[in-house]
Amino acid sequence: MPNVDKTYPLLAIDNDDRLDPLAKSGYPPDNVEVELYEALAELDDLDDSTLGDIDEQNLLPLAAREPVTIADAMDGVTKLATMGVVEITDIVEAMHREILLRPLGRFTPKHLNRWQRGLTARIYGSVRQTANFVGDHLANGLNIYHSIVNQNNRQPLPRRLKLLVKVLNGVMGDHLVTHDNPLAVPMMLYDRFGQVPTCQRRDCLSGRVVILCHGLCMSHLSWHPNKKIGLGFKLETSLPDTTVLYLDYNSGRRISINGRDLSFLLDDLLKNHPNISQIDLVGHSMGGLVARSALFYGTVQRLDWIDRVGNLVTLGSPHHGASLERIGHFVQDIISKLPFAGSLAKLGDLRSAGIIDLRHGSVRDEDWQSLDGRDVLPQAFRHPARLPFHVRGYLVAATLVEGHYDSKATSLLGDGLVNIASALGEDSDTHTLLVPEQHKAIFYGVSHYNLLYNDRVHQQIIQWLIANGQDAFAQSPQLCVHSYPNDLSVVI
Repeated sequence: MPNVDKTYPLLAIDNDDRLDPLAKSGYPPDNVEVELYEALAELDDLDDSTLGDIDEQNLLPLAAREPVTIADAMDGVTKLATMGVVEITDIVEAMHREILLRPLGRFTPKHLNRWQRGLTARIYGSVRQTANFVGDHLANGLNIYHSIVNQNNRQPLPRRLKLLVKVLNGVMGDHLVTHDNPLAVPMMLYDRFGQVPTCQRRDCLSGRVVILCHGLCMSHLSWHPNKKIGLGFKLETSLPDTTVLYLDYNSGRRISINGRDLSFLLDDLLKNHPNISQIDLVGHSMGGLVARSALFYGTVQRLDWIDRVGNLVTLGSPHHGASLERIGHFVQDIISKLPFAGSLAKLGDLRSAGIIDLRHGSVRDEDWQSLDGRDVLPQAFRHPARLPFHVRGYLVAATLVEGHYDSKATSLLGDGLVNIASALGEDSDTHTLLVPEQHKAIFYGVSHYNLLYNDRVHQQIIQWLIANGQDAFAQSPQLCVHSYPNDLSVVI
């Protein structure tokens, strides 16, 4: 078990709207301890009826999962090109149909049905069938070629090609899964040598394990696991008996689906390595949301790994949404209402479901399962997902402004992608992440991407993880940490 103080007044479990007595009690944050544990005592059971389907691929044992190889990439690119031709054909046909029918006042369901039976629609259908025919036979030809020349030997992707594949997964990863494209990467854990952790003889993991979770369009390589500048290397150097593992996943899938898969992956890890005493999660951007979702679903399903979790650290995670996705959705909505341009809005549907989830920081299935199409519930209707009460939460925000300038513009600017309030989990009473102020930090002069590599950020994370909850007993009051580019960190 991790060194977790059960009397530490932190976070409430909120797994269903009916399990949220704290949000309705109106208690002040300073008096959370008594009310928190009185409320938790009333929680008899957790509702797991809304978990939905689980990706069976990611429920395979760790040893059975295989990363994308060169042969997979060649096959996947062929299928991706075919899918691109089909998607573009759909958009062109939609524009053609609208341009012809709308001026005549025939852009109605009746005439749209007639269009589907007409000659023009059949021509577009032939283009799609031809693209699929050529793509399928080309893919089959490549598979035969690899079999004949014996090149299908599971050669791993080189680093640069892997980074490109991860960008494709972030942009359209859910489409890759839907079309069974081998470019869709499975969720896996790697050590700093790029190996999957196994438990054979002396290779079993023990002690403390820190899981680093990358963000959108990134990979486990984004942490620079083999370099001294990487956070993982610094953590293993600073924390005795600690192993750092790197999560790799398809960031284009729904955050809640990735969260549930991560929950089962960590449960599988603990079963294979029972001597692990504590698990800490560190997530950058989307990775922080995936980690939160995993904690939520692991708690709902009462999985054993949840009891081993000590800390969660998020770096620039859009807990309450990312401005860029909101702007993109707003523009798409405007275009969809413009005459003769509405069909162009279909281009927006090509972006991944993972990106759509970033609009409001949705980490639960209920935020999208009941909707038609690829969308999420409005911010006011999304479901809360607080952390388990025993998990210590640490939230890092950044701003491009180099000096402390307390203004609304500075907060909204944030790190360029996520504003300060969202990164610090500050929202309405129902959705605010209840972490102590001393567990929050704002880094000035740091961009969203550089949160991965900034030395000041690294040192703060190491300081928090070394303390491992002992800062709860500090005598002097502590507030949010403010760190400036001159390396002088002060508390405001």
